[in-house]
Amino acid sequence: MRSPAPSARPLLPHAVRVAAVTTVLIAAVYFTTCVVFDTVDSHRLVAQVDAHLHDRLGDVGHHALLLRPQSEADDDHDVESAPVLLWKINAQGHAVALSDGAPKLPDSAWSRSGRASTARLGAGSFRVEAARVDGGWVVAAQSLTETAHVQAVLETAEVIAGPVLLLAVFLGALIIGIKASSPIEQARRRQLEFTADASHELRTPLSVIEAETSLALGTPGRDANEYRTALERVGREGRRLRKIVEDLLWLARFDSEPSTPSDEAVDVSGIAVTCAERFEAVADARGIDLSVQTAAVDEARLNAPPQWIDRLAGVLVDNACRYAEQGGTVVITVAAQGQRVNLVVEDDGPGIPPDERARLFDRFHRATDEGSGSGLGLAIADAVVRSTGGRWSVGESSLGGARMQVSWHRSGADVPTPGRPVTPNGDVSPAKPRESTPLAR
Repeated sequence: MRSPAPSARPLLPHAVRVAAVTTVLIAAVYFTTCVVFDTVDSHRLVAQVDAHLHDRLGDVGHHALLLRPQSEADDDHDVESAPVLLWKINAQGHAVALSDGAPKLPDSAWSRSGRASTARLGAGSFRVEAARVDGGWVVAAQSLTETAHVQAVLETAEVIAGPVLLLAVFLGALIIGIKASSPIEQARRRQLEFTADASHELRTPLSVIEAETSLALGTPGRDANEYRTALERVGREGRRLRKIVEDLLWLARFDSEPSTPSDEAVDVSGIAVTCAERFEAVADARGIDLSVQTAAVDEARLNAPPQWIDRLAGVLVDNACRYAEQGGTVVITVAAQGQRVNLVVEDDGPGIPPDERARLFDRFHRATDEGSGSGLGLAIADAVVRSTGGRWSVGESSLGGARMQVSWHRSGADVPTPGRPVTPNGDVSPAKPRESTPLAR
């Protein structure tokens, strides 16, 4: 029985925290940008008013009409600009308004340095600048109401757009955070499941060994046969434990060396025949009819490390012999079809339910409770298939059981990107069958 899977850590709280931190950082950047932009824009608008005042004072210096009051001396201002108000300051320092509606001009409101300044005139804020004309001064002023209005409109737009932007940033960061952390969380969860399952698989033989040893040592007066039986059980569990450890070490080495160490032309037919001969005794013990159908010479070659393909074939044949019916049938087929080489192993066992095929290659996962094994064999086989650019096809055999097929590009053909697509079962038409070899019993 498999150990229960560890509970999955929820992704949403972590993604929300990441999105919140991102939103705070964007808010700080947005606020800083708005402050800088508003400051620059305010200075630009004031500079435009100052330029307008300077030009108006320059015009005043060339027009004697402005030496006496007028009903409207500033009739050439822009439609979108506030009117420029003018005052004449005589030698005694008295100010005379040259523009209708001009408020009283205090002496402290303007500077004799000729520089523009901001002053409060009446109920409004004005930019004020003075220039010497005919022994006196002419003071020009323009209201900053329009400038303040533009600034207010800009700030209102920023205040309205800010929350919308930050909400969009938060939602976008949340979605990206969930999407980005999902594979990491899945890998973490699978690692936890792997650790839990490995602990369970290793604990079982260790518990049996400990129980048998304690029983043998704690029961006096046992005869030699009883001790022999106990030692045989310990030996079986020790071998099982050793196989699990070897498989784990193989997967660990394989994971640490993802690239193929060496490729050479491998005869899949020869490997299949050798593998079948190696499992002949296993098949004989259960009365299984184990046969091999191979392709013509030199047609079933691919570029891969031979020890990897041998390990793959061994896993498939071992599983087929383990799950085949007592006195049943296992058929190994190697076929060349176009530019591809196919290795097919079929049996007449219980088969693989369709809903189990998606997790078939997960470590320590077993599709059925029948047979024995740790659930590492197909994980090893899948690692080999992915690293050699092969493709899986898992389906039902005409014998009634499972049909496991691996397909590669033949030697000399372009090698595709390694992957592990599991496709529905497809029939293989062997090209130029060389032989059908039932192994001798």
